[in-house]
Amino acid sequence: MMNNKSNQKVLLGLSGGVDSAVSALLLKKQGYQVISCFMKCFSDTKDPLTGECSWNKDKKDAQKIAAQLEIPFIQLDLEKQYKKEVILPMIKEYKIGKTPNPDIACNTIIKFPWLLKEAKELGCNFIATGHHARIKKTKTGFQLLQGKDKDKDQSYFLSELSQEDLSHTLFPVGDLTKEKVRKIAKMHKISVWNKLGTRGICFVGKVNIKSFLEKAIPHKLGVVLSSEGETIGTHPGIQYYTIGQRVHPSIGININKPKYLSQDKLYIAKKTGKTLIVAKEDSPLLEKSEIKIKNLHLINNKDKIPKLIQARIRHLGEMHPGRLIKKDNNFRFIPNKSIRAVAPGQFLVLYNKQICLGCGEITE
Repeated sequence: MMNNKSNQKVLLGLSGGVDSAVSALLLKKQGYQVISCFMKCFSDTKDPLTGECSWNKDKKDAQKIAAQLEIPFIQLDLEKQYKKEVILPMIKEYKIGKTPNPDIACNTIIKFPWLLKEAKELGCNFIATGHHARIKKTKTGFQLLQGKDKDKDQSYFLSELSQEDLSHTLFPVGDLTKEKVRKIAKMHKISVWNKLGTRGICFVGKVNIKSFLEKAIPHKLGVVLSSEGETIGTHPGIQYYTIGQRVHPSIGININKPKYLSQDKLYIAKKTGKTLIVAKEDSPLLEKSEIKIKNLHLINNKDKIPKLIQARIRHLGEMHPGRLIKKDNNFRFIPNKSIRAVAPGQFLVLYNKQICLGCGEITE
């Protein structure tokens, strides 16, 4: 990276949140010429109080931040691409019983490629986002590191990025805690300093996934089996449920418990066809001692993978120590201790201490 940052331009993804706002502030203070870019990807979600499309509020916040920091503001309308390349594949995966992670796809397919494309057209040297992650340049290339704030670390969602992506990317708040980010924003009177972080599906926001899927996938009534193979209930569709989820009437599953299960909590242990298999909390059906993955992506394939690494099956989930092996032309993660509630379609993200090595999709 050149020392004379005043000659370097950065295209920053400005979401309207505090992390990207402080990222813009820090880059400007470092001397970069910053251009802010708001990405419109989904307009169906509405604020329950105002009835206004959620992206409109975020855009107004982003415009206000750009005006306050005196940086140019542009908008990319990527709704068509986002629905085609992220939402529709996600729905397709749910339809066949998988539990996909659209946030990883969102970064890999939409956010980073389109920011980089626009950056090149604008003559920018880098792109930047407000992600809590870090990038380290080594002799063999670039490494993706966890953010300093382990409670806000977003490396899980960035685990499909490539060397090309990392070589052109800056994460200005990666070395800061969320508390420090808010303090900086408050000190500089940035309007969104206390705005709550976004939750739910990337760009879609916080939605009830069952309600979201009901609009896209028709009900397909199925049966519920006990781990002993006995039919004990019905459900409206496998797409609404995930492995490890507790069975309860409030989620639409009707169970007539036999006497031997009457006092036990039941959890979804397996999905096969239109059938849900449920089991008691201590059932071995809920545990995996070997996890098969497909489409293994290594961020830097020049770096040797240590014998003992760690893996997560969900964002900010427990770090499970274990080994990555190749067996029958497939990669498998062998944890030191079995992992509970592993769902096909989820991503297994691999780590060597604070280094995010890459990821793969969990298969049956």
